[in-house]
Amino acid sequence: MEGPHRGKTFLFYMGIVVSLLNHKGGVGKTTSAINIGAGLVALGKKVLLIDLDPQANLTISLGIPRQKFSIYEAMRGEAELLPYTHKPNMDVVTSSLDLSGAEMELINEAGREFILRELIGQVEEDYDFILIDCPPSLGLLTLNALTSSRFVLIPLQTEFLAVQGLAKIKQVIDKVKFRLNKQVDMIGVIATMYDNRRVLNRDVVEIIHKYFGEKVFNTYVRDNIALAEAPAQRKDIFDYNPKSPGAEDYLNLSREFLARVESLATPAAKQEQEVLNR
Repeated sequence: MEGPHRGKTFLFYMGIVVSLLNHKGGVGKTTSAINIGAGLVALGKKVLLIDLDPQANLTISLGIPRQKFSIYEAMRGEAELLPYTHKPNMDVVTSSLDLSGAEMELINEAGREFILRELIGQVEEDYDFILIDCPPSLGLLTLNALTSSRFVLIPLQTEFLAVQGLAKIKQVIDKVKFRLNKQVDMIGVIATMYDNRRVLNRDVVEIIHKYFGEKVFNTYVRDNIALAEAPAQRKDIFDYNPKSPGAEDYLNLSREFLARVESLATPAAKQEQEVLNR
């Protein structure tokens, strides 16, 4: 494997990189990045969140002040990746509106698809999981995220329009896997904003299951006002309302995600992990 992962098994004991991706906005992508990250922290993991969206919704939602060096400066080669400690075991690499110009500014850079992977290589051993909140597009920033990642999570709002373009997302992931990162795989689809009382929501979930099969997580994130209120208080759902349905769903989702990661670990990786833990 070329780049920062050469000479070691790719991401099974530390720094497992996961991109949360959907080219449609408003599907719960940032909410899922924050709260799966916080759920993993609650389960004893150390997590780094990378805000790769020029809208900086993840940064804003956690109330993190503007940093001198954000992901923009790091990708431009003006700084190293400098995580901000948001709370114990959860660090954040912030974003800013400046990132909106990065795709044009980096277009002529050699190896432009691997810039983020090289940056992550500097810090990956400090974390159990690194979650990337991708922009709602399939451009160079998202390509960098996919090239850096072991897994892809697709949050999908249970509405009809949200399922449009799923084939395109899968096609992009497959192309990256074939050409740039043979290790990347879609680990699952997250049904968000779900209300079992709505026929449309149930119908959309059925469509998702037909298309993705067992890739769909068994935990559906229910439509819950606390999930909408938490960003206004600059908190994740566990700090804002740990007894809410949103906290219950994201904790269960985090457990399910960890179980999937564990099931995909190779026997050699598991054996080496056991040695490291002794």
